[in-house]
Amino acid sequence: MPHNDIAHLVEQLASELRARGLMLATAESCTGGLIAGACTELPGSSDWFERGFVTYSNAAKHAQLGVPALLIEQHGAVSEPVARAMAAGALAHSPAQLAVAVTGVAGPTGGSPEKPVGTVWFGWATPEGVSTERQRFDGDRAAVRQATVRHALAGLLQRMPRA
Repeated sequence: MPHNDIAHLVEQLASELRARGLMLATAESCTGGLIAGACTELPGSSDWFERGFVTYSNAAKHAQLGVPALLIEQHGAVSEPVARAMAAGALAHSPAQLAVAVTGVAGPTGGSPEKPVGTVWFGWATPEGVSTERQRFDGDRAAVRQATVRHALAGLLQRMPRA
């Protein structure tokens, strides 16, 4: 999917959020703010984009989102419990009603047999609760990060609360 597909996903998301009067927050690690950047590229995004947390370090995940240090220590930053806590923390630390969180190994280094390069955990928080998903993307660092942005946005659209 080329970049214009990301812009199309953002336009769809903006339309759905505006229609419901909802605000979005992002909590990003491996994407370093690319999801927030894609959202705010769209004029008028202040109507529906509340804030973005770039929590690249474990200390930032703890300080900005309230992710327990012990959770990171026990499971690693790239894990389902941390993605879940990041998404919940984005809602708890903002007035947004919807949040997406991503934590992964974009590469080219940092992978392991359990968490190879391209592994990304997603967390989506809505008024109904938090859902998570693990994906593995192929390609170089840029490709993994772009695929993560696309999947995060598509996941938000799939989990949009009913109007």
